[in-house]
Amino acid sequence: MAVDSPERRLGNISSDDNIQPGGVQDPEKAVPTQDATDEESGTASPQPGQELQRWNESKVNIFRFFATIYSFTLLGMTDAVVGALLPYIEEYYSISYTVVSLLFLSPFVGYLLAALLNNQIHHHFGQRGVAILAPIARLVGIVPLVFHPPYPVLPVVLLFTGFGNGIEDSAFNAWIGNMQRANELLGFLHGAYGLGATISPLIATAMVTRGGLPWYSFYYVMIGLDGLAWLLLVPAFWRATAKVHREAHMHANRGKRTTTRAALRSPVTWIVAVILLGYVGAEVALGGWIVTFMLRVRHAERFIAGLTVTFFWLGLTIGRVVLGFVTESIGEKLAITLYLLLSVALELLYWLVPNFAASATFVTFLGFFLGPLFPAAIVVATKLLPSDYHVPAIGFAAAFGGGGAAVIPFAVGAIAQSKGVEVLQPIVLAILVFILLMWWMLPGGLRPGGLEKARQNGDRVGDVFRKCIRWFKGGLRAKTK
Repeated sequence: MAVDSPERRLGNISSDDNIQPGGVQDPEKAVPTQDATDEESGTASPQPGQELQRWNESKVNIFRFFATIYSFTLLGMTDAVVGALLPYIEEYYSISYTVVSLLFLSPFVGYLLAALLNNQIHHHFGQRGVAILAPIARLVGIVPLVFHPPYPVLPVVLLFTGFGNGIEDSAFNAWIGNMQRANELLGFLHGAYGLGATISPLIATAMVTRGGLPWYSFYYVMIGLDGLAWLLLVPAFWRATAKVHREAHMHANRGKRTTTRAALRSPVTWIVAVILLGYVGAEVALGGWIVTFMLRVRHAERFIAGLTVTFFWLGLTIGRVVLGFVTESIGEKLAITLYLLLSVALELLYWLVPNFAASATFVTFLGFFLGPLFPAAIVVATKLLPSDYHVPAIGFAAAFGGGGAAVIPFAVGAIAQSKGVEVLQPIVLAILVFILLMWWMLPGGLRPGGLEKARQNGDRVGDVFRKCIRWFKGGLRAKTK
């Protein structure tokens, strides 16, 4: 997920000693700098007073932006199709909920490796390394599936898919998250993810239910699409070498390399990572188990049940694109608070109203309001953390959060084995409430510009809860007098 571009840097830079206890930058210690022209990348340096790059400021950036859009479409297709194919894989191998849920869990190892190695890959290979490695890793995970090997092979090969998705997710979120109008751009980026997640279940379900093809036939399509991704990403980021990355980031940190370990000392990094873990877990748990839930609990016909997950991802896609503009205008803290409150209400209705048509409607709007959360969390990290922390911190948070796509859907499947797939709804509801509480742990008020003020003032995480406790104690003392 998103980081500084190798070609551009923020106007203010910092080192480890200007991080406040809450993880925000002390503006008094920031040292202004002016980048040299990056001849290798072919992109000019920012002029004085220009802090963030634009996606359309050069042909190289435009090419890279659309290459990442295509790449995220494939990420969405890869993640979402597992849920649509889950009932058919379960039948094909005659396995239980718990065993089939390993298909969600194994990519977590790949995502975790991506979270830990993202900064190293950037340092030694640059964004070029990500462009080369990610599609290849995904192909290593996908190609064996078309041969429908014995089931134990499936969780093993999907580890490579998780790693490829993880490093791509980390790198491109970090890059775009540090551009001008990042909320809108990340809305389009993650809207592309949602688009892929919308169309892959629809295509896979139609191939199985209408075309009479086996479940693994869909992965022939993915092999061709991932091969095209490699052909696009490699030339797009060919000039984004390790040398470009090191010069930009080490220059910004006074000649020192900012490590992942240093970024993990900031509480903001961990809070954003945990928020993304819960969010991605809830998103993929819903997308992964909606079909099974509609078949077993709402007793829907197979093709119609498959369409329901398409509605969910479609709502998520539209929400990311449309609500990105709303989030930018009213501020991330207030916007996501409102979206999460609406999501909690919709999840309750989805759980408690035992009607298929109503459930399909509620889950569509649930996706709509959940969609902007991931992009907004990335933008929040760029606003609260110093610029030289963006690559390791956002990369770790994004890849760590991507692991939620494995852990929580697996937990749902394991619990559903004994309690039934009905457990999906209370689990997702609890996660949404937890995310809301963690969101409020981040510094910054509800007004636009609150995050920037929190960084300037050196506010710490959890300040809003400390203020509430002080207010409550003050009220109690006033009553006792």
